[in-house]
Amino acid sequence: MSTLRDLAEEHTHLRPADIDHLHRIAGDWQLLSDLSFADLLLWVPVDDDGTFLCVAQVRPTTAPTAYQDDQVGRIIGGPEVAHLGVAYSQGRIWREGDPVWYGDVPARHEAIPVRLRTADGEAGEVIAVVGRDTNLSTARTPSQLELNYLTTADDLAQMIADGTFPPPRHPGETTSAPRVGDGLVRLDAGGKVTYASPNAQSAYRRLGYASHLVGEDLAVLHRRLAGDPLDGTEASNGILAALRGEAPPRREIDARGATMLTRALPLMPAGVPIGALVLVRDITEVRRRDRALITKDATIREIHHRVKNNLQTVAALLRLQARRVSMPEARVALEESVRRVASIALVHETLSMSSDEAVEFDGIVDRVASAATEVAATEVSVGMRRQGSFGVLPAEIATSLVMVLNELLLNAVEHGFPPADEPEGAPVSGGGVPAAGPELVPTVVADTEGSGRPEVVVSAHRFRKMLHVSVTDNGRGLPPEFDAERGSRLGLQIVRALVTGELRGTIELRAGANGGTEALLVVPLARTAPDGRSQI
Repeated sequence: MSTLRDLAEEHTHLRPADIDHLHRIAGDWQLLSDLSFADLLLWVPVDDDGTFLCVAQVRPTTAPTAYQDDQVGRIIGGPEVAHLGVAYSQGRIWREGDPVWYGDVPARHEAIPVRLRTADGEAGEVIAVVGRDTNLSTARTPSQLELNYLTTADDLAQMIADGTFPPPRHPGETTSAPRVGDGLVRLDAGGKVTYASPNAQSAYRRLGYASHLVGEDLAVLHRRLAGDPLDGTEASNGILAALRGEAPPRREIDARGATMLTRALPLMPAGVPIGALVLVRDITEVRRRDRALITKDATIREIHHRVKNNLQTVAALLRLQARRVSMPEARVALEESVRRVASIALVHETLSMSSDEAVEFDGIVDRVASAATEVAATEVSVGMRRQGSFGVLPAEIATSLVMVLNELLLNAVEHGFPPADEPEGAPVSGGGVPAAGPELVPTVVADTEGSGRPEVVVSAHRFRKMLHVSVTDNGRGLPPEFDAERGSRLGLQIVRALVTGELRGTIELRAGANGGTEALLVVPLARTAPDGRSQI
């Protein structure tokens, strides 16, 4: 199904600003649909022959829908759109006419012209029409709630026709907001409550106000109820701003252990301020869970911090042991273990400073690469650089991947650029010393800039939920008859086990196109959740 923007751009000549305004209406019109007990359909003219295209639809949560089938993408014309044509051409709300039948469902048609105000605040031309279609099959007994809902809906409909609804969204504000069913309060021009729905009354009761809201000055009440004077002042100022015709940001009120979210909307049909509409939602449980999550996040970060400290302690103990060992091979093996443990500690250090179980991996790669050039046993000065971005990776991927890259980078530096007195083509091991058989030499790319300077390049990019990584150098290349599948050295075993096991990916070691060595890794970023669904 095409989006509102796709349909409008494909079938109409609306300007980008017009389409943005239609998007704002579609983002806020659930409020009008619920207050109207009606379906809302957003119609745009296709051409000059009187046909209209439906680009968006919303159904009420307070009443049965008039349409069982989705109407988005439908193009209609002729007598069926006469009411839309009147609203569009005359710029007025159309409410005349007899009920229309959709199968067995009788519906009442209304049409509301949509205007976008000009930069100087004047009412602009009509750019679309909102169809308000009410299912008449369910007989209603008029009640105070229904009458107040319908009256408020008519005011908002007039504001759409004036171009003053919906109000502009504040920076950083999401579309989540209290809805009609959460609680509705209507104020007169003086800020006094003229109607409060039962759910709104219950929400205020949670804050400690047990009396009826009707007749109360809501701005004064908010200031009196709020446990924090600053919160009370902000909530009160929000009400006063709405009464002046402004659209204040959403506010929260905390009192007696309860939290209520409020949204105040000005009511200005025909440009005349007549009061305000206040939507309220009891979010006490939501905030309690937020606080629990914050505590949990802090605990998890503390655990990662302690794991990092413990790993650093293990690395220090191994380093002390290496200094006391007289056998060169044993010392080199212990020093490699120190580097492997330290690379894992980097991930936990990053996680200890993060609010979730994911890490920005580029910084970790840069630190591991820098460490590889500092500790590698080579007399050659090797440059390191990274191309592309790894992005944010889940902890379970980052921990294994950093060990793989650590092995590849160390081998690339130590064995791709050996000391001058080492025989050309000598087999090497993951321990950094000559070995009896072939060993993994991390991918090394040819010198891309043609400078001849020894260099290792780490490249990364994402494609279709896969992470593609290459480690390339412009060194001496792989030993003769190198076989990655049958290599028995520890470095190769670690890389192969982590890539195919923990990361569930693939690795290929090959000679570079222009010399040197190239290691290619492909790692899936999607993980399977316990319920069988994939997750990133």
